[in-house]
Amino acid sequence: MTIKQLERTANAIRQDVIRMLVAAGSGHSAGPLGMADVFTALYFAVLNHDPKHPDDPHRDRLFLSNGHICPVWYATLAHAGYLSKREMRTTLRTLGSRLQGHPHKHALPPIENPSGPLGQGLSQAVGYAYAARMDGVKFQTYCILSDGEQEEGQTWEAIMFAGKQKLAALTAIMDRNNIQIDGATEDIMPLEPLRAKYEAFNWHVIEVDGHNIEGIIDACNLAKAVVEKPVLILAHTIPGKGVDFMEYDFVWHGKPPNSDEARRALHDLRTLRGKIVGEHE
Repeated sequence: MTIKQLERTANAIRQDVIRMLVAAGSGHSAGPLGMADVFTALYFAVLNHDPKHPDDPHRDRLFLSNGHICPVWYATLAHAGYLSKREMRTTLRTLGSRLQGHPHKHALPPIENPSGPLGQGLSQAVGYAYAARMDGVKFQTYCILSDGEQEEGQTWEAIMFAGKQKLAALTAIMDRNNIQIDGATEDIMPLEPLRAKYEAFNWHVIEVDGHNIEGIIDACNLAKAVVEKPVLILAHTIPGKGVDFMEYDFVWHGKPPNSDEARRALHDLRTLRGKIVGEHE
C-alpha cells in the first residue's frame, strides 16, 4: 500500500470504531481513534503476519496491554482479513461474542494475551520475547501500552528486566496521548521525563508523531535494526483523533457516542471536518 492508501485505511478504521461503539452502547472512544494510524502501519506495513496462516511460528507477535482500546484492534483485524466486517461492526461487547470489551486469548488467532487489569501486558510481552530467545525462534515481539500504565509498578519491573536482558527483539509502542479516565496524566501522576527514564533502564527510545504513518513505519524499521537493547517507540497521539468534539477531551476516554454524536463523528471523519465532500453526504 502507498502512504495515501494507508491513510485512507486508517480513516476507514476510525469510522468502523464509531459504528462499533454506537452499536455496543458502551466502550472507549478516545484511545481507539488516536491509535488507528499506529495499528494501520503495523498490520499493513510492519508486522510479519498472514491471516491465512495465523499459526506460523515465525510470525511477529503483538501484545495489547491497554485492552480497552480493542475496538481499533478488532477493526484493523477485520480490514486485514481475520474476521468479517459484519461481525466486527455488530458484535462488540455482546454476549457470547468473540469481540469482548477486553480481548481474550484464543478468541481470534492474532490475540496473544488476555487483558483487563492494566500494567501487565509489557510483562507478558517481555516473557514471550525472552522465551523466544531461549528457544532460538526468530520473530519480533511488539507490545502496545498506554501512558497511564506507566503508573503501574509491574510495568517498571518489566522495563528493568528487558533492559538487563538486552531483549533486542522487543519493541514497545506507547500511546502517549496525555489523558486517562480521570484527567490529564501529568495532573494525576506526573510521568515525565519518560524518555530519560526508559534510557536509564538501557532502552533505546524513538519519538514519533503517532499520526505520521510513514514516520511510524520508519521508527519500527529502525527499532528492528537496534542490537542489544529493547526499543520504546514513544508515539505522540491525539486522543479522539479526527472527531472535533472528542479530541483532547479526557471525558471521551471511556465513553461511547450516542446515535446523534456518532452521526456527527462519522461526518467529521468522512469529510475530514468539512474539507472534502464525503461519498455518503
